[in-house]
Amino acid sequence: MLTLAEIRAVPKVLLHDHLDGGLRPQTVLELAGETGYRDLPGDNVEELTRRLTEGAHRGHLEVYLDAFRHTVAVMQTPDALRRVAAECAEDLAADGVVYAEVRFAPELHTERGLSLDQVVEAVLEGFARGSANAVRQGRGITVYALLTAMRTAARSLEIAELAVRHRDEGVVGFDIAGAEAGWPPSRHLDAFQYLKRENFHITIHAGEAFGLPSIWEAVQWCGTERLGHGVRIVDDIEISPEGAVRLGRLAAYIRDRRIPLEMCPTSNVQTGAAASIAVHPIRVLRQLSFRVTVNTDNRLMSQVTLSSEFHRLAEEFGYGWPDIEWLTVNAMKSAFAGFDERLRLINTVIKPGFATARALSDAVVPVSMLGPRHTG
Repeated sequence: MLTLAEIRAVPKVLLHDHLDGGLRPQTVLELAGETGYRDLPGDNVEELTRRLTEGAHRGHLEVYLDAFRHTVAVMQTPDALRRVAAECAEDLAADGVVYAEVRFAPELHTERGLSLDQVVEAVLEGFARGSANAVRQGRGITVYALLTAMRTAARSLEIAELAVRHRDEGVVGFDIAGAEAGWPPSRHLDAFQYLKRENFHITIHAGEAFGLPSIWEAVQWCGTERLGHGVRIVDDIEISPEGAVRLGRLAAYIRDRRIPLEMCPTSNVQTGAAASIAVHPIRVLRQLSFRVTVNTDNRLMSQVTLSSEFHRLAEEFGYGWPDIEWLTVNAMKSAFAGFDERLRLINTVIKPGFATARALSDAVVPVSMLGPRHTG
C-alpha cells in the first residue's frame, strides 16, 4: 500500500481548486484583524477550523458553501489577495503539485472598492510570488488562474471579458459556479458565445448538485471543455447484476469526446453528490476509461490535500502507481496550458517522477526502511 509520504513526493496536477476554499486558518485570523472583520466564528486556529469545516459534514452543497462568506470577507484588499494567492502556491508546491489551475470569482472581492482588474492583478502577483518562493525552496510549480462567474448573478459576460483581457498574464480559463439547481448554465450563453469567438478555454461546474440536464447543457449548449465534478454522469450508466455495462447517449458522448471530469472525491461526499468514497463514481468511471482527474475543490473546508485524496483512493480501491500516474497524466492532458507546456511537463517532470517512485518502491530493501543516511 502506498504511503501518504510516497504520494506527496510524486509530481501531481490540480485542475479544480478554489482560492477562497484553501486559506490557512492562521491567515484568516490575521487578515480579519488587519481588515477589521468582526464576524469570524472562532478566535483561534482550532475553533475557527472546526467552524469552517462543520458544514462539510452536513451533506448539502448550500450548507457547505456557507463558510465561504468568512474567507471571502477577509480577501478584499490587494495585500490580502496577494498573500492568500502566494500561500496557495507555496502550499500546493509543498504537497508535490507541479501544475495547478486555481479558480476564484473576482466579483466577490470588490466590497471595499477594488475593481475587477485590480482583483485579478493582485491574485496573479500572489501566484507569481508564491511560485518563486517555492522554487527557492526546491519545489517547482506553475500556477494559472481560472476566473469564475457566479451562476446566481448576472455578470458572466463581464467576467468572461475580464478573463480574456488577462489571458496573456496568467488567466487560462473561465468557469461558472455556485448553487446549481435552478441556475442552468444556459442562462449565461452570451458569455460562452463570446469566449468561443475569442478561442478561450471553458470549464463549468455541472453534475455536482444537479443531474444530467445540467451536464447536457454545459456540453451541448455552452461548449464546455471540462466538467467541474460531473459526478452525476453516472446516472446515464447502467450496470446489470452480472456486470454488463450500458452507456447512455450523453455518457457515451462524454467518454468518446474525452471530456475531462474534474472529480473531487472528499468534497463530493461532503456535499451529498456521492454517498461515500467506497461508492464514489470515480471508481467505475476510471474502469470505463472516462477522462477522470482527481482534485481537492476546497482544501480548508474539506481538510484535504491532493496527496491525501490520492491516498484515500489508494486505501479504498487499492490504487497503485499505475493508477495514480494515469490520473495525473489525464489531468495534465486536460489542462488549459499550451500543448508544448503540457507535453514538456508530462515527458520531463511527471513520467520521470513516477518512474523514480516505482523504482524506489521496487527496491529489494525499500528506501523507507533504510532510515537516515550517515556519511563520514
